[in-house]
Amino acid sequence: MKLNKAISPILATVILIAVTLVIAIGVIGWIMGIWGTFGTTETIQIYPDSKLYTNGNITLYVKNTGTATAVIYKVEIVGVNTSSINDMTLAPGQDTEISASVNGTLTPGAQYQVKIYTRAGHVYSIVLTAEAPPSE
Repeated sequence: MKLNKAISPILATVILIAVTLVIAIGVIGWIMGIWGTFGTTETIQIYPDSKLYTNGNITLYVKNTGTATAVIYKVEIVGVNTSSINDMTLAPGQDTEISASVNGTLTPGAQYQVKIYTRAGHVYSIVLTAEAPPSE
């Protein structure tokens, strides 16, 4: 009579649990879209020559230094007001000018924090000093 040796039930249980966990993590990552976002990020750089005028007009010079396309949808002056803008798409490496306007008057010489919001959920900010608008 031949004796066949098998793995112990404890070792089989440990292997089964490990395989189940690996599959579960993969499925959860796939469902939530995590695996597709690794390696690609948007990064917005706001140039310091951006302007904030006392009449509420904002001119921001920005560049997408990341590897993913960025979609900007909102500009905010903290404590003053928010301006929703038409979605502005920035490809990786692209720079552009964002012009927005908020209701309200700003104090000349005062510093204000300006925030840019992207559809990916990132918020980028810069502190700008309000200055008189250029005369036309």
